This record gives sequence, C-alpha cells and structure tokens, in this order.
Amino acid sequence: MRLGSGVFAACCVVIEVLGVAVFLRGFFPVSLRPVSQVQPQPPAPEPAAGTSSNWTQLPPAIFRKVIIMLVDALRDDFVFGSKGVQFMPYTTYLMEKGFAYNFIAEAKPPTVTMPRIKALMTGSIPGFIDVVMNFNSPVLLEDNLIGQAKAAGKRVIFYGDDTWIKLFPKHFVEYDGTTSFFVPDFKEVDDNVTRHLDTVLKREDWDILILHYLGLDHIGHLTGPHSSLIGPKLKEMDYILKKIHISLLSKEKEASLPHLLVLCGDHGMSEAGGHGASSVEEVSTPLLLISSAFHRKMGNLQPPKHVQQTDLAATLAVGLGLPIPKNSVGSILYSVVEKRTMREQLRYLHLNSVQLSRLLQENVPMYEKDPGFQQFKVSEKLHGNWIKLYLEGNNSEVLLNLGKKVLKQYLDALKTLSMSLSKQVAQYDMYSMMVGAIIVLEITILLLLSTPKALCQNAAFEIPLSSSSFSLLFYLMVLILSAVHVIICTSAERTCFLCSISWLMAVGVMMLISALLCVIVALLTRTFENVRPSAQNPAVSSSGWSELDLLILFGTLGHVLSLGASSFIEEEHQTWYFLINTLCLALGHEMFRSHFLGKDLDHNLAVEQDIQKDAKNVLQYKNDYVDFPETSKIYKTSSSMDLLPKVYEKWLQLASPWFILICCRLLRTLNQTGVQWAHRLDFGHWLTSSDHKIELSVLTCLSLVMIFVLVQRRCSSVSKVAMALGLLGVFCYRAAIGNVLLPWQRDHKALSKGIIEARFVYVFVLGILFTGTKDLLKSQVISADISIKSLGLWDIYNGLVLLAALLLRPHNLPVLVFSLLIQTVMTKFIWKPLKHDAAQVTIMHYWFGQAFFYFQGNSNNIATLDISAGFVGLESFIEVPALFLTVFATYIGPILWAVHLLSFLSSENNRSSAISHASFCYALICSIPVSVYIILVTSLRYHLFIWSVFSPKLLYEGVHLFITATICVFFILMDQTNFIKP
Repeated sequence: MRLGSGVFAACCVVIEVLGVAVFLRGFFPVSLRPVSQVQPQPPAPEPAAGTSSNWTQLPPAIFRKVIIMLVDALRDDFVFGSKGVQFMPYTTYLMEKGFAYNFIAEAKPPTVTMPRIKALMTGSIPGFIDVVMNFNSPVLLEDNLIGQAKAAGKRVIFYGDDTWIKLFPKHFVEYDGTTSFFVPDFKEVDDNVTRHLDTVLKREDWDILILHYLGLDHIGHLTGPHSSLIGPKLKEMDYILKKIHISLLSKEKEASLPHLLVLCGDHGMSEAGGHGASSVEEVSTPLLLISSAFHRKMGNLQPPKHVQQTDLAATLAVGLGLPIPKNSVGSILYSVVEKRTMREQLRYLHLNSVQLSRLLQENVPMYEKDPGFQQFKVSEKLHGNWIKLYLEGNNSEVLLNLGKKVLKQYLDALKTLSMSLSKQVAQYDMYSMMVGAIIVLEITILLLLSTPKALCQNAAFEIPLSSSSFSLLFYLMVLILSAVHVIICTSAERTCFLCSISWLMAVGVMMLISALLCVIVALLTRTFENVRPSAQNPAVSSSGWSELDLLILFGTLGHVLSLGASSFIEEEHQTWYFLINTLCLALGHEMFRSHFLGKDLDHNLAVEQDIQKDAKNVLQYKNDYVDFPETSKIYKTSSSMDLLPKVYEKWLQLASPWFILICCRLLRTLNQTGVQWAHRLDFGHWLTSSDHKIELSVLTCLSLVMIFVLVQRRCSSVSKVAMALGLLGVFCYRAAIGNVLLPWQRDHKALSKGIIEARFVYVFVLGILFTGTKDLLKSQVISADISIKSLGLWDIYNGLVLLAALLLRPHNLPVLVFSLLIQTVMTKFIWKPLKHDAAQVTIMHYWFGQAFFYFQGNSNNIATLDISAGFVGLESFIEVPALFLTVFATYIGPILWAVHLLSFLSSENNRSSAISHASFCYALICSIPVSVYIILVTSLRYHLFIWSVFSPKLLYEGVHLFITATICVFFILMDQTNFIKP
C-alpha cells in the first residue's frame, strides 16, 4: 500500500494513543482489595489468657452526635499560622482553652477532592487514577464510614459539594448538593450550605451532619492563597464553626453523651492556588477534634502533631460505636480515647490492630514475617495476660505497669502495620501495561524506520501491509499471542483489563500487534537489501548534517534521557528553556555566517559584477538619446536606493535571534514553575496582588492592543472587526469578574460573574472560526487558489488566539503577546531568509510550543492545572465544554505553535510536500519521548516518587499525545497530496 507520509504518521499516532490508553489503564492501579461490600464480620473478642472475657461486642459510642465541617483546600497554616490567629479567633480560642485536639493530617497525592473524601470515609489510600475520576465521581462501593452508619440505623445529613452525593447516592436522609467545578462562584456556593444550619441545629432527628464548604478552594483557584479574599472567607468559616459549637454546647445539658465537632480540610493549597500534587502546602491539612469531653490544662497549647488523613475514619468509627472500615489503613488517634479506662483503651486499640492485621493477611503473602504483624501478636498475648489479671481482681502496680506496656506495644504495632499497608495499597495490571507498551514501541520503531522515505521529496512510500497481514509470521504471532492471552486470563488471580473485554476485541488487539511486527520486519528486510547497492554505488551520496540538524538531534535525545530523573521531570521547564536558548544562539551563528561568510557574500559579489557589466554595456552603447554621465548617475542612485532597504533588513535579520533570546528571558520572570523555585515570588504574583490592580489593568489593555496589531495584518476587514470587538469583550469580561479595572471604576469589587461578556467573546470566536472553515472548504472543494487556503488557516489561527486571550489569566496575556511576536519575527527574518526545510521548521515550532507551555506557568505538577478556565462563560458545570476549555487553556502554547506551523507552510508556494513532512515530524518527535518514558515508568514503578512525580508526568504525556494525534489529523485534512496514492 502506497501512503503519503502525513496519512501514515497520523494513523501511527492514533494507534499509539490507543496503546497509551491501554498502558494507562494498567499502570494506574485499581484497589488491591475487593471494592465490593462483603458480609460484616463479628467484632474480634477481647483476648484473654485461659479465661473467657465478657466483652465480645463493639464498644458503645463515645459521642452522641458528630458534625464534620470540611473546608475545601484548608491548609494547615490557615488555622495554625498567623492567618489563623488573625482571621479565626474563635478556633484559636478553643485550642488555647483545651477544648480541641489539633493535628496536621497528611493527605496522600493526588490531592484532589474525590480521592480525599474516599480517604476520609474509608481510611484507604485511593489510586492515582482517581484524579481523572474526580470529574465524574462513581458510586463508592468500598466499605466506608457512611455505609456503616446507615447500616447501624444512624441518620446522616449532608450539605455541600455534590461529590458526596455521587459517592453515597442513597445514604443521606437529607441533602443539598452544590457543584464543585463552577470555580468563579465562592459566595453562593457556601451560602447554600450555611442557610440550612439554623434549622438543622435545632432538630434532633439526625446523628451525623456533614458540611462541605467550597468557597476557599474556589478563591485559591482564582486568585491564590495570598489573595485579599482569603481573610474574609476564613472569618466566615470561623463564624460558622462558632455557631455550630455554641449550639452543640447548649444541647449537651440534655444529652447523656458529649458531641464531637470535626474541622478539617480535604487537601491543602499550593502557592499558585491549585492542588493535586505533593508539595507541603498541598498535603498538609488541619484536623481539629472539638468536644467538651476533651479536657486539657489552659496554656498547655502544644504544636499540632502530624498524623495521617486516613486515621480519621478509624477514629470516627470508634467514636460512633461502629466497625472500622475493612479497607482502612489508618490507626485510631489515641488522644480521643486516652481519657477512657485502661480496659476500654486496650479494647479500642485491639480492634484496630485486628482489622489492620486481617487486611495485611489478605494482601501480603508473607504477612507472618511483617514486623507489624509480629508486634501485634506480642501485643495481643500481653493483652490477654492483662485481661486475666484484671478479671482476677488484681489492682496492684503490676497491673498498671503491664497495661501501659501493652498500650505502648499496641501503638507501635498500629504504626508499623499502617506503614506496611500504605506501601501495599495497589497493584499494577502488568498484562495491560505490557500490551500497551508493545504497541507504543512498535509504532515508534515503525516511524523511525520510515523516516528516510517519509522525508524524501515526494513524501510517499510503500508500506508492506498487504503481504505482512497474510504472511506466515502474522498467523504464527496471532496464535502465540492468543495462547498467551488465554493462559493469563484463565490463571490470573486478579482481574486484568484486557481479560474483561470481549474475545473479539482481544483478538483484534493481538492481530494489531502481529501486523505491526510483520510490517517492521518487512521494512527492516527491505532496508538491509537496499543498503548494499547504495554502498557500492559511488553516485549515491548522502547529504551531510548541518549544525542545526545536530542540535535538533542531540537536543531531542538529551530531553528524552532527562526523563529518567525525577529532578529533571520536576524542573523540565529548565530543559526546554535551555534548548530554545541554544537554538537562538545557533540561529544567530547561522545568520551571521549566511550574511558574512556564506552564500549572501557570493550573491553580493555577483550582483556588483552584474551592475558593473551593465554599466560598461551602457557606456559602450552610443546614440543620440543617451547621456552617459546622467546614465551613470541613474545607476548609482538606483543601486543606492535598492541597497539601503537590504542593509536595513540584513541587520534586522542579524538582530532577530538575539531579540528572541531577550523575549524568552523576560518571559521566565513572569511565572515561577517547577518545584525548587516555585515558592519564590515572581512578576506574575506582583501583578495579581490586590495592590497592583491598576498596573495589571494597564498591562492587560496594552497586551490586547498588541495582540490585535500582530494578528490583523493578514485578516480580512470582517475578521479585523470581529477580532477587535472580541478583544474588547475580553477586557470587559476580566473587568466584570474583578480581575482588572475599567477606567471609570473606583472600587475593586467584581461587577458580575462575566457570563454575558464571555459569551459575547465566544460569538466572535465562533464567527472567525466559521469564516476560516468556509475558506478552507472553498479551497479544498471549489478553488485550488493557495491564497484562499492560507487566509482560511490564518482565520482559524486568529480564532484560537482570541479564545486563548479569553481563557488566559490577565497576567499571562504577555505570554500570548510574546508568542505572536516571536512567530512574526521568526517567519520574516529567520525561516524565510535562511530557507530552512519543513522538518527543521517543524522541530523549531515544537520546541517553542513546549517552552511556551511552561512560560504560562504550567509544570508536570497537577496543582498548576488551571481548572477555572473550564468555566469561563458557563453558568453551571457542563462536562464536555469544561473539559475542552481546560485542556485548550493548558496546552495553548503547543496548539497555537502547531496551527501557526500549518499556516506558515501553507503560505509557502515553493514547499512541496511540506505539510506531509511536518505531520510526520510532529508524530515522530512526540512518539520518541512517550515510548521511552513508558519504559522508564514501568521499570521505576516502585520508585519513591512514582505517584508524586512520574505519574503526573505520564498523564501530561498521554494528553499531549492525544493533542498531537489531533494536530496530525488536521494537517492531513489540509493537504490533499497526503491521501492514498495508486
């Protein structure tokens, strides 16, 4: 089959996306334990040595009512730091008076809401894939505290984030949910929770009340943790806590048991305002247990103790007299039970130890050798001896000392068991991982083998698909792989993803792998056959590699190798900054050599010789109508006038690489990203502070004007008007939501939610995109005029630029301006004068696209994901538009540079097969790091930083590959020469 290189590359990347999807399904682990509900087991009896204990049931509840006040994104320094003292005075008062036990609860990554709720209610550590499931939470089937409470007849009421309702759809006797993804709202989303308090606190028909406040998290996403909005929101939360606590105290006079108020956060907040990763600010959350049952001396306020977030489930279960969730890896917070009798304390710790030891037995084959299990057995034996002495009526000092020893032994065993189980929380689906990795590697090898033919002049080559699909090797491989599939699926102890799909789909996967392997073998055979004649033929000469080609080659290899180190992944932006800076230096050197040492010098000499020759011819030609002196003067004057613009353009070309270098250096000061220097204040932080809103407004206005100036040069008059009105709407939108100020606006308050203004901009975005699409269809179907196609692509590009201006935060608009400016400079003064080929231009676009991904503040950290962009112009959460807007806002740099590449290559009439070459290069340069990284994460799957560093990067690579596949498909749609050739 004869294919164009663009079609071939697009097909390869689409197949590679499927391979990566299969790999991700196997890599991101499912729960190690069964997630479905199992039959409840009777509580373990109290151990007794040679006697029978009368304590065989669960201990009674410690608290009558429990209220959980969860403040989303409440990090520890908001309560225990200076902000807590300033904005949460009542909470600070409770801690100082000894009415609360305060802890810093560590949340395991991913620090997003849905998996954190799972951890709080089940005590287990959710898998990293829950960061994706967070957008569409499924029903929680795992054993959990809410389910145990319902089974025990307790009535649970919930108000707040509707993620709880999705996880526990039939567990609440009363609920009112608010959407957690509409980030611009941070007032009504909390008012909808608080409005129920006055009524529900007066009622007695509930046992557990859960309140989930989202406003603080939304403020963080919009303005960051140092915003002026944080203080008032903390004051509001403190007032609500005071109201609840006073109400509970007034009811305790009539109650037989005290009440418990829990103040906690599901995760913290990074310095950028996001969350999802593993920085100290994101994983450190406050945990306050407030009750009149806790008595501590005044003035004895100690620093908060560090505990695990999973400890809350076991503690609340004991406090409510419920079984500890079976999958919990947490241990009881001993402070809650330390005022109970020694026998009750030992009973609580024994139940927790039995639950953890059973969990260990289910998941660790050699559990007997686990230090925690051995400590538990010793503790249980000592506990039995203590019970024997206690039942015999022994009240001596020996009983007290033995009890303290057993207590310490249990606490040590719980700590060790919890740590052991935390390391064994999940398993990998190695079968799916291997199948996905094989597909990705086969595609990468296929692209590498096809490179010489794909980048040739006609950009087409023969794919031995027909012969390979019906070869003996193909059928043999299908049979072998099918046999392996049957063996694995019939002998695997745990369910594999590929074993759960239909046999028809599984056989299709095996056939795909076999066909790719046969094609690779055929291409290798053909390559070796062609090597010998070429080597013996002196006429065949290979063109040498230029310095730019070597830079591209070694730069790509260096970036790929850097992915093997966690530090390089965390600071990957430094790699791309170094590569584009080096590229600018190489371009500067090439430009200097071109003007002073290369072809231009020879060209100038030739021009001068032609001028002198023409002058001599004129002097020799004599007639009555020619005056020789005047003719010489004319030649001298005309040559001088022609030379001046050329000299001016020459110096602009020489200065352009250094100008780009300066622009890139300025962009680095705008957003600190990565890990090591992310905490440092940058120009973006300075602009977004409330004290500099005027400066931000002026910068936003200037940036929007510059955007219009840079993109309007090739637009039609209609598109210019639409672009101008759209950019005006962008400024009005930012002014409406309070990011910038209008000239007549004196206060800094938001005017509205900006829904109308954002939709006003969307109208012009769609209008420009429609105009561009119409021209593209006209050029493809009706006219072959390349100018119409170029104009259509430029309109598509302008529509995306306008959408980017709307979604980017105001302080990031200079990133868009510099991107457009660098593209303009490189187009006019570098790519056209130096006449780089399509492959070189494509790689440069790819590098700058990657660099601008980091210039706008992104990183390989999920916390830098700006989800607020997904809600611009939306009144409520709509999954598909929100997901599209979030992905586009995150990958603005790579997308805009890719579309600009297509527009640039389409406008060059003398570049045959350029778009095909560009599509192939995009596919190849994106496939190489993905395939290598898959091998790396497979070999490093037990690395210490696998979930905090390597896994987020894997998700980013997967999304980037999907975007690359979309780009390649768009490229081949724009190039009719790419399709199948006879």
